[in-house]
Amino acid sequence: MDLIVTGTGELRCIYSDSIPLSNLGKLSISRASHVEPNSVGQWMADMSPVDGPLLGPFEFRTDALAAEVDWLRKHWLLKPA
Repeated sequence: MDLIVTGTGELRCIYSDSIPLSNLGKLSISRASHVEPNSVGQWMADMSPVDGPLLGPFEFRTDALAAEVDWLRKHWLLKPA
């Protein structure tokens, strides 16, 4: 897991259960995206909660999830707070 510390001391990361984040202090967790099926059963990753694009369509949910994480790492994780 990548933990980014901002200039104000806040942490930014793509959530995972690999590190018990509650041990680091008070948490404020929010959705960065929504991975949902479309009307024909293909998977879409809606990145609008972080002002991003709609990714997809993908045949498999796992592909949409991978695209979601890749986009967040490239465009959101290191973005200045």
